[in-house]
Amino acid sequence: MSQMPENRPIPYVPMDLAEPAELVAAIRERRGGQFINLDRMLLHSIPIAQGWNHFVGAIRTNLALDPKLRELAMCGVAVLNGAEYEFFHHAPPFKKAGGTEEQVEALRLLGTPQFPKACFSPLEQDAAELTLQMTRHITVDDALMVRLRDALGNTGAVELVTVIAAYNMVSRFLIALKVTPEDHPPA
Repeated sequence: MSQMPENRPIPYVPMDLAEPAELVAAIRERRGGQFINLDRMLLHSIPIAQGWNHFVGAIRTNLALDPKLRELAMCGVAVLNGAEYEFFHHAPPFKKAGGTEEQVEALRLLGTPQFPKACFSPLEQDAAELTLQMTRHITVDDALMVRLRDALGNTGAVELVTVIAAYNMVSRFLIALKVTPEDHPPA
């Protein structure tokens, strides 16, 4: 029986993977020419990698939802689930979308009594609260959903819920398979 690398139940596929060519090209195009370690794990299953690239790609690039709210939710899920890889990849786009370094640090406290809500607008506070409720409790307070629907409209509220749900899936995948940030040496 072959020995697995330390702390990794399944190894990454090679960085220079070329087949299936159409899928590899689509992933590389979405990523700006490179694979990230998440892709290298997903590519163990072609159907999952195809579906993931399409679904998560749409969430990242095709929603009407404000990118700052989208990335706030992604970072919040990452913190609540302990998915450092996810936070590593979504804190920079959060800042690019208008988030501050103070807000990035504040998001690390989501779900604790020390969470500094005052760093965020009322809408951002509601998005953070939705992230917390969906991730930790699954059920969501009706009054919170009404506020979000009133602020974002039906489409925006559905998109925010979908971002949170999808990135809970992402974090569970990352954690179960011990996917590490690219600047960390593979285990």
